[in-house]
Amino acid sequence: MFALALQERILQLNSRLCLGLDPRPEKHRSFEDLEVHTLEVLEACADTVACVKPQLAFFEALGLPGMALLERVCAQARALGLPVILDGKRGDIGSTAEAYARAWLGGAHAGSALTVNPYLGFETLLPFVHEARAQGGAVFVLVRTSNPGSGDLQNLEAGPARVAERVAREVARLGLEEGEGPSSVGAVVGATRPDELAHYRALMPQATLLLPGLGAQGADPAALAPAFLPGGVGAVVSASRGIQYADPQLSVRAAQQAAEGFRQALNAALAD
Repeated sequence: MFALALQERILQLNSRLCLGLDPRPEKHRSFEDLEVHTLEVLEACADTVACVKPQLAFFEALGLPGMALLERVCAQARALGLPVILDGKRGDIGSTAEAYARAWLGGAHAGSALTVNPYLGFETLLPFVHEARAQGGAVFVLVRTSNPGSGDLQNLEAGPARVAERVAREVARLGLEEGEGPSSVGAVVGATRPDELAHYRALMPQATLLLPGLGAQGADPAALAPAFLPGGVGAVVSASRGIQYADPQLSVRAAQQAAEGFRQALNAALAD
């Protein structure tokens, strides 16, 4: 099961860091250089991070070669023992949702988990949840995202609660279907919202939280402790550009050092 495997890796490596991979062709001389750099960063950081999060948009933008690279990234991550969260924010209705779920939670280019969008209605989450459970994987539902404009919808009042809180309660309800322990239904809550982390942690006590925003988006590792459960589990914090492109000269060693710096900063926050 994804959530338990991730928890074990967090404790084994003493790392709550998620490596985001967003390969950007403008940073490289050729596709071949981009491919080598992406795979080398993954391998160099493997012992420093709890999981890896390829952002599908950057691979899709590269066309068929990008999709082939995604398969190599997933295969290498599996060989290194790294859980894979595909950041695709998929969401649709009926058979289309089922097809998305099959595509990204099973097969050669699939991850162990997938980010999903609940804003077409909660029933559209079910194909993803069912497929994740069948594959021993997970979904991460967008609850309170890190972008500046997220409040346009997520902060709207929906009866006695905000929209984001309604989504959080649905994540919690789906988790209760599995009994006690970490759930296969996790949530995305932005690391750029430190004042809200304790609230969403309380709303979703069984959910693994994926906290994007470390690095280029400016989230402060010292402010993220409220997202975690006792023992320093229950959440991972994602950094992408701040690791993969930490050095303008594309030094892989610099990427590894950046990852180690984030890892230590997160651990220090939990130790305080």
